[in-house]
Amino acid sequence: MEIYKFDEQYRQFLERVCIPFAIYQFVDQRIHTLIVSQGLCDIMQMSKEDVYYLFDHDMYRDTHPDDMARVANASYRFATMGEDYDVVYRTRESGGNGYNYVHAQGKHYIASDGTDLSVVWYIVENVKGAKRFESELDVGNNLKRIIHEESLIRENYYDSLTGLPNMSYFLRLAEEEKKLLGEFERLSILFFDLSGMKSFNEKYGFAEGDNLLRIVAETLKKYYRGENCSRLGQDHFAVFTREPDFEESLSRIFEELQVANNGRTLPVRVGIYEDRFEEVDASTACDRAKIACDQDRHAYISGFKYYDEELRKYSLKKDYVLDNFGRALREGWIQPFFHPIVRTVNRKVCDEEALSRWIDPSRGMISPAEFVPVLEDAKLIYKLDLKIIDGIIAYIQKKLAKGIGVVPVSVNISRYDFKLCDMVKEICKRMDNAGIDRKFLVIELTESVVGIDQDFLKFQVKRLREAGFKVWMDDFGSGYSSLNILQDFDFDLIKFDMRFMRELGKSKKSPIIMTKLMQMAIKLGIDTVAEGVETEEQLSFLKEIGCDKAQGYLFSRPT
Repeated sequence: MEIYKFDEQYRQFLERVCIPFAIYQFVDQRIHTLIVSQGLCDIMQMSKEDVYYLFDHDMYRDTHPDDMARVANASYRFATMGEDYDVVYRTRESGGNGYNYVHAQGKHYIASDGTDLSVVWYIVENVKGAKRFESELDVGNNLKRIIHEESLIRENYYDSLTGLPNMSYFLRLAEEEKKLLGEFERLSILFFDLSGMKSFNEKYGFAEGDNLLRIVAETLKKYYRGENCSRLGQDHFAVFTREPDFEESLSRIFEELQVANNGRTLPVRVGIYEDRFEEVDASTACDRAKIACDQDRHAYISGFKYYDEELRKYSLKKDYVLDNFGRALREGWIQPFFHPIVRTVNRKVCDEEALSRWIDPSRGMISPAEFVPVLEDAKLIYKLDLKIIDGIIAYIQKKLAKGIGVVPVSVNISRYDFKLCDMVKEICKRMDNAGIDRKFLVIELTESVVGIDQDFLKFQVKRLREAGFKVWMDDFGSGYSSLNILQDFDFDLIKFDMRFMRELGKSKKSPIIMTKLMQMAIKLGIDTVAEGVETEEQLSFLKEIGCDKAQGYLFSRPT
């Protein structure tokens, strides 16, 4: 649909009228301003050109934050559903600290060529000073009652905190924008994520956090048209733009946010998806921008990343994992493989470790490094871990039925499992229903447990040990917090990360460090396993320093 054009002489007449009103048209999911009267310019104390620009780029800029989303939603319903427009809101005085109450009313009318247009006229009540606006104006109580009643209307299109389009409306706007692209134009979607919002709220409070989110929204609107921006939820924002070069504007945004809110601010990471791969919808483009953004998830500095060919391959693998995970569980594509652990003194098998393997009928072996992080992000990892535990139980039952000796089997479960279900209860129920002694299942937790609430996780470890399960710490030494974790948690055994074995013959420091760590573990009464043992020389060294157990290709591969 094309923008309606008034006869030039009639347009000039309407623009000179002293009554405050405006005429709008809804085209391509947007409200376009066709006419603003001189009367409206006068009450806004702005030039005609500035009013046109403001209405088409950030119509609700001066609207009170508490009213912004409500007014935007009412405008959208007026434009799309044929309703009359009757809304009361507050707008900041030009150059002042007070607010005006605005009563806006609108009607639809059909132009001579059949175009549906909307006219809105405005009545303004001035309120001097913020305090008076709260309590003293005679008409205030009545108007505030109206505002309160209108605020109860569910907000369907705009975010109530920032007044930006919400995610669903934003994606619709982006789809409409794609239809308007020229032959050589392309639409880019930028995904914004504040780094450290949780800590910020804990330090300054949620009110200050909300204030920062509003500032981010206002900053984005300065560089991109208001309806090209969205608060997707929490501390996530998005923008779509036709600009071929937006790195300069991003640099300015980073600079402004660095000093925003009197220094109480956060870095912002940005993921960029340029529509230069296969044709995708706006939702998929936004997901891909988020994938790019998440590449620097732990960075505490503002910056941006592009969605490139490497990330495209990753996202395709991710989509495959999520699309086929349920089927893989049902049809047995995911199974435990078992890797023996031996005593260093005699090489006899004393434990086994269950490792998840996805053997796909069309893609072959899919590495755990490919599907485990995806399942963690999708909050599906507990289903995988429970599936592997079920496989361990079946494996033990089968050996017992054949009269084969059974050793404890360890399984590495994700720290997220404890948040996604009552993992301790689920494990106990499965072992007891199978009639298997709990001593035959060992729970491994990686060093990355430090990333979860410590008190909560300590309580889960305590529950496991009290329920009769041994708890091991996996990948000891792979990060920077190993010693703190040993101090805070009660582990029965620690597994030395295979990096120690790799470095053993390369660095003079490695044997010294491992010897001291082994002495510490012995003094703490904690058993030890070394992973990644591949040579007789490595095994001999482990015996010398008192390592209890070993695991690696020197003894066996997972089967």
